[in-house]
Amino acid sequence: MRRSPFAIMWLAVGLMLAGCGTFSRSVHSENALPPVSEVEPAAVTTPEPPMQTATTDEGATALPRSNSTEPAAAPLTPTVVAQAPTEPGGPSDADDEYDPWESFNEKMFTFNYNLDKYLLKPVARGYRSVMPEQAQIMIDNAFSNIAWVPRFVNSLLQAKWEGALREVSRFVVNSTLGLGGLFDAAKTGDLKPSREDFGQTLGVWGFGPGPYLVIPFIGPMTVRDGIGRGVDGAMNPLNYFIPYLPDQISMKVGETINDRALNYELFQGVEETTIDLYSSVRHFYLKRREQMLKE
Repeated sequence: MRRSPFAIMWLAVGLMLAGCGTFSRSVHSENALPPVSEVEPAAVTTPEPPMQTATTDEGATALPRSNSTEPAAAPLTPTVVAQAPTEPGGPSDADDEYDPWESFNEKMFTFNYNLDKYLLKPVARGYRSVMPEQAQIMIDNAFSNIAWVPRFVNSLLQAKWEGALREVSRFVVNSTLGLGGLFDAAKTGDLKPSREDFGQTLGVWGFGPGPYLVIPFIGPMTVRDGIGRGVDGAMNPLNYFIPYLPDQISMKVGETINDRALNYELFQGVEETTIDLYSSVRHFYLKRREQMLKE
């Protein structure tokens, strides 16, 4: 009980560290923005009806064919395609992008974006100049191998037994043949890592995402995903192997810089060509999280 204030403080710091990476995390891999051309839905053009000609006695026999059922259904095709993304009974876009704190979130998004642009990205540029790319990949593999426990536990909690077995197999193979996880040896056996987290687990259990939220030093999330990040951070073995908070912060900063360097040119230029970057990041983050729950 005496340590409870320190435990609460550590959990808060762990939540901050778990999301450290700011804007780069929001466009990295699973939450990545698509090409700019995909931001606005393509306009659907309905084909013009066939030109009607005067009917003569000789051409009257062809008239039933031109008005048969099969060609008449063709103009309806664009309407069906346009409505296809919305599944029956599924949540609407308004429900998906529930953002009652938009004014606050936009300010925090701008802060995180500028932090990445003027601090993290220049540091990553210098890091890339002194650290070979292969070394960056090895460091990233090592961090991923250490953080297998949250993925394993969440696979179990979601009854994804194959994913849990895959995580155990990956950890054993990479820790031995991969020299402590520096090399992804399990990749040769097509043992891909699962992407389960506690935010998804809460969603599988029936908890709603809650409002969209952006916090300083942390990427986009929902209230549900924010709770999930805190729980996943508490399960990370790195926090137990390195018990001292300053060392944990140093390790997390190093991981963040290495990750930003690996994804330095990812979607470069999107922010300059997207009219409303905040709305685009929010839209594709929420859509991606929804898709991950269905996988």
